[in-house]
Amino acid sequence: MDIQSDQRTAEGLEMPECQSWNEVEKVILERRSVRKYKNKQVPENVVRRILEAGRYAPSAGNYQPWSFIVVRDKEILDEIQSFIRKLCKIVKFFCDWKTSPLGPVSWVFAQITMRLMPNKMHPTPFGAVFMIADGKLKVFHDAPTVILILKDRRGVGKPDIDIGICGQNIVLAAHSLGLGTCWVGFVELIRQMPNWKKRLGIEYPYEISEAIAVGYPVGHPDGMVPREIHKIGWIEGGIKKFVA
Repeated sequence: MDIQSDQRTAEGLEMPECQSWNEVEKVILERRSVRKYKNKQVPENVVRRILEAGRYAPSAGNYQPWSFIVVRDKEILDEIQSFIRKLCKIVKFFCDWKTSPLGPVSWVFAQITMRLMPNKMHPTPFGAVFMIADGKLKVFHDAPTVILILKDRRGVGKPDIDIGICGQNIVLAAHSLGLGTCWVGFVELIRQMPNWKKRLGIEYPYEISEAIAVGYPVGHPDGMVPREIHKIGWIEGGIKKFVA
C-alpha cells in the first residue's frame, strides 16, 4: 500500500508534499496485533531472523539483558494456557462481584486488588482475565510459535524498557516478513512457578518477562487504524507550545 502524504496523513502528522512513507515507516504504521492464526508453522530460519532483529535492539550499556526461549510444542503451549486459565478462574472467583458466590465480599477483594495493582487491574486486562477464565479468549491465540523473552535481573539501567525495545524489533521484523504477532503479558503468571521454570529450563538470573505469539495471520489484518492523538510539547527558540 503506497500511502501518499498529499492524499492522507497518519493521525495529523504532516509530511513534506508528495513524499511517500518509506518501507520502515509503513511497517511501523501498518503493524497490527493478530489474534487469529493459520494452522501453519513458521519456518525455523524465519524465526531466527526475527530473533536476530531483537538481538540488535539498543540497550543500556549494550548489556542486552534478554534471552529467548522458542516454544513450538503445541502440547506445552496448551498446558501453559490451561494453567493460566486455572489462575484466571481463581481471580474471577474472588474478584468478579457480578457472578462470584462470595457476593459483596468479592467486591471488596476487587477494590483492594485494583488499588494494589492499578495497572494490571485496568478494565482491559481485568476483562481479559474473565474471558480467559470462561474459555472465550485463548492465551496464545493458537499461534504455532511463541517466543518467551527472558529478562536478566542483573540488567543495568532499566532492563524492562530494553526488553520492550527488543520485543518491538521482533514484532516489526515479523510483520515485514508477512507474519502476525501479539504480545502476551499473561505469561508472567508462570514466572515464579518452580515446575514451569524447570520444564522451560529457566535459571537465575533470568526470569520470564513477556511472550510474543508468532504465526501466519488469517486474512489481511495489516493497515493503519485510528490511534488516539496526544499533544506534543514543543520547545524551540525560547518558546514552548503544544501541538497535535
